[in-house]
Order: sequence, then structure tokens, then C-alpha cells
Amino acid sequence: MSVYFQKTYQRSFGTFPLKGDELRDAMLIAAEIGYRSFDTAQMYENEKETGAALKEIALPRDEVFVTTKVNNSNFDETRFLGSVEQSLKDLQLDQVDVLLLHWPPADGNIEPSLKLLEKARARGLTRHIGVSNYTVKMMRDAKAMTEAPIVTNQVEFHPLLNQDKLLAAAIETGIPLASYCSVARGKVFEYPLFAEIGETYGKSAAQIVLRWILQKGVSINTMSTKRKNIQDNFNVMDFTLSNIDMARIDALTATNYRIVNKDLVPFAPDFD
Repeated sequence: MSVYFQKTYQRSFGTFPLKGDELRDAMLIAAEIGYRSFDTAQMYENEKETGAALKEIALPRDEVFVTTKVNNSNFDETRFLGSVEQSLKDLQLDQVDVLLLHWPPADGNIEPSLKLLEKARARGLTRHIGVSNYTVKMMRDAKAMTEAPIVTNQVEFHPLLNQDKLLAAAIETGIPLASYCSVARGKVFEYPLFAEIGETYGKSAAQIVLRWILQKGVSINTMSTKRKNIQDNFNVMDFTLSNIDMARIDALTATNYRIVNKDLVPFAPDFD
């Protein structure tokens, strides 16, 4: 089972692209509502502000679950560990709960960065290690290349994109998925099905989308600066979608609408 499916961690508050007071205010609202899992990255350039907000939130360390990601520019023996130590300094933490490799290396050779990730864990800089944007083959190879468990592969995951191959690989390898772009940056709201199903459960379209993801066994990352949206995104644990409604939503994955592609990220791998 995913480490995120513990306590309330299956619902992470994502910090991208927030900075400054906007980030601080959103994180404080999220913590007040009940979020205990927070997701950031070196690439977001907001780790220092995230750390300051966590300090202000002032929850016991064992009640907060923090994920950050190493930028590809630091996938080097001379920079990797130092960059993680800087992330910890910025976050004002002795270690993070999950440390991810943000993207596969552009040359496709994943082993060197995975070994550096394991070094970070061995040094106590992180409790768990994971990856992001890995393909099925990369998931299989990563499992074979590492001794420490890989606790997640964070990927674009929403009802408008068919990720059945990655879901099957998650079961095969024991590397659970976590979602980003969970509501496809608002694209899902162009489809009336979610609001229609929502009426049956007394839930919003977004809540239906997020519940669908959770019932796929995938943890969610959501971001908003609006209290109501932050609240709604968190309140998705008190109902269960029927098999029929899950299947109706499944049919939309044939849309294959992908946000994060090579046009947006030129060094992205050839996704499954």
C-alpha cells in the first residue's frame, strides 16, 4: 500500500506554482482544514517559503508529511546530496518524508540518479524515496536497480487520460502512483458527467474526479488558493462511487488529454 494512504496523507496539498504570501496563506488554510501532507520541489523555487509556512503552522513533526523533488540539473555526483541538504535547510527540516527524482534523465539512463537517491536515504536525508514521470519500463527497471523500496511514481493522472498501463505496472512492481494535474487544470469541468454524478452524491464535480482517482488506488495532489476549493478537495473521504459511476468515468479516459507532454517539457520521456 502507498505510504500516502496513511492518516490523511492520500490528500496532499500541492504548492506549485505558489510563492510568497499567496503560498503562505494557502498552506495555513490547508493545515487548518486538515491537510497534513505537503508537496513541493526544487524546481518550484518555493521550498524556503514552504518551510516558513510549515514553521508557522507549528504542527508536531510526526503529524506532517513532506515531499520534495530533486531537479534534474542536480542529477550529478557533485551536486545531488548538496542540493538535498539545501532543500532541507530551506524547508527547516532534518529530513523529508519522501524524496523524488522529478523527471527521468534526458538520456534515459535512470540508474545513476537512482543510486544517488539511495545515498540520500542512507544518509538519513529522507525517510522514503520515489520517482516522478517514469514510464512502465522505467518503473520495472527502477525496481530492479534499487534496494530500498520506491514508494511512489508521481504522474499526471486524471479521468481524461488513460493511464491503465501505469496502473498495471504499479500493481506489478509494487510502486504506487500519485497524481498531479488531478483535475486536468480545470479541463474536466468541460464535461457535464462529473456534475451530473455529483448531484447523486451531493458532491461537486471536482470531488467526484478526486474520489475516482482515490478509488483507483492513486493518492492525490491538489492546489488552490480559495478556502472553499481547498475544503472541497479535502472532503472526499465520506462517500464511495458505485461501480457503475466508476465505469462511466472510466469511459472518458479514451479522450487521452495530456497536459504535460514534450511541447511543455521537451525532455519528457515517451509516455506510455
